[in-house]
Amino acid sequence: MTTTFELAPGYVIPRVIRGGWQLAGGHGAIDREQAVNDLVAAFDAGITTYDCADIYTGVEELIGAARLKLASERGLDVAARMKVHTKLVPDLEALSRISRPYIRGIVDTSLKRLKTERLDLVQFHWWDYALPGYVEAMGWLDEMRAEGKIRNLGTTNFDVPHLAEIVDSGIRLVSQQLQYSVLDQRPLNGFADFARENGIRFLCYGTVAGGFLSEKWLGAPEPDMQLENRSLVKYKLIIDDFGGWALFQELLSALKAVGERHGVDIASVASAWVLRQPLVAAVIVGARNRDHALANAGIMDVVLSDADLAAIQAVIDRSSGPEGDVYTLERDRTGRHGSIMHYNLNAGKK
Repeated sequence: MTTTFELAPGYVIPRVIRGGWQLAGGHGAIDREQAVNDLVAAFDAGITTYDCADIYTGVEELIGAARLKLASERGLDVAARMKVHTKLVPDLEALSRISRPYIRGIVDTSLKRLKTERLDLVQFHWWDYALPGYVEAMGWLDEMRAEGKIRNLGTTNFDVPHLAEIVDSGIRLVSQQLQYSVLDQRPLNGFADFARENGIRFLCYGTVAGGFLSEKWLGAPEPDMQLENRSLVKYKLIIDDFGGWALFQELLSALKAVGERHGVDIASVASAWVLRQPLVAAVIVGARNRDHALANAGIMDVVLSDADLAAIQAVIDRSSGPEGDVYTLERDRTGRHGSIMHYNLNAGKK
């Protein structure tokens, strides 16, 4: 397996990206100095691209601090190798009054937090398609790309009809960040065909289902919904849609058997499986510490055989879902998936 991917002409990223969600609120206390050191450790392990968002409290600042640490200790040329993908997520309550200054203000804030003059990739999200403005907002981002403040543009969790509106407006997109895993193949429900036709590649989150795809849960009883964080609640719903706890256990057993043949854990096999799927540029994985970051870098060395893939697919073929287009379940704010989402995470932030 190649360890890098050219996402756009001249723009190369590692196939494993360091996720930032676990550094935001809701996943336990964060030791700032240790977090910065762990981000640098990921860089040293070959994971030189980081994912964050304007709504991830404090994460852009942590990555900016890691950039400054690299620059001061190793020089600007080393720090320049760090690439950062951020997301721009306007609050739901603000969608009806989105303006050019609002969008530009978020970008300028991200530039300041990340200690850079240009954002490598901005991934745009829109909560409610019933409210117009997403194509216009993407146009304002495209203006900032022309100015040199943004290098590449992408989206996160758009479905096919609405992504087509953006593409048809003439805006060049290099990627979409979306949920894709052995438990969730919704990108194959029409989205992959559109992406292939328009040169869009996938940056995939959820590849380890918030930690459910691990030895910890193999043979474990089914939990109730009193789980330790919202991420686990979210992915437990995906497991239910996949086919329930019994089928999930069969999937874990299959992943475990493959992992034993390669000397790696279940999570590494699950992420390596995603990297083998068409159109996938990279997987986005979190890390709680330096050792975890080193283990994540090893994902790029896992080469699954046809027999490995067939064993995993045999379980997937018996699954019942999730169904629908990308993120459709999560957009239903009254449904099981959408009701646990937080929609106004920029409110009150400076």
